[in-house]
Amino acid sequence: MGEVELSCRAYVKMYLHSCLFPRCSINGLLLSSSSAGGAVCVTDCVPLLHSHLPLAPITQLALTQVDVWCAQTQQRIVGYYQANACASDCSPTPGALKIADKIAEQFESAVLLMLDGSKMSPDDRVPPIVMYERRDSKWVLKDKHTIMLRQWEETQAIASQMLESGDHALLVDFDGHLDDITKDWTNQTLNAKIAELSSPANGNI
Repeated sequence: MGEVELSCRAYVKMYLHSCLFPRCSINGLLLSSSSAGGAVCVTDCVPLLHSHLPLAPITQLALTQVDVWCAQTQQRIVGYYQANACASDCSPTPGALKIADKIAEQFESAVLLMLDGSKMSPDDRVPPIVMYERRDSKWVLKDKHTIMLRQWEETQAIASQMLESGDHALLVDFDGHLDDITKDWTNQTLNAKIAELSSPANGNI
């Protein structure tokens, strides 16, 4: 399996999802809008749950709806992310492995990304992520040198700025959508805010 590139939008949304529910396990899906072949470019993510992570019916409902939306928007599900309730625990749970296996059935280069809650301070110089790839039917740690997050300092600054300004409250996960179906789980408002902050006019990416 080759390189994996993580976009500013994808990382910022995962980070804000974790910050919005700091005492909960959270999870979501990684998406790509690039064509198959070569490096896996994670261009976006869909935050799923902050409770009931092991509940299969809710997860299946979310996967089905996201799959339909991806087909309509020329995207595909390329991976899964999770942060555990215990900040220092970044090991994949049985539930995480099961969902990642399901994604890998449809996309053989799928990745499993765990957020390391103990390294999410603005002072940390490396992305707080631990990534796994599927090899010989098992999920194994991916070589850090094959994981790219371009312009990490700028991405980290945008994530911190949005958290400080309260923009993480804009994030809607699938759990929130099930509680109030008028809420947009595709997070178009948040996406626009990230794009605005990361534009060259603002001196960032």
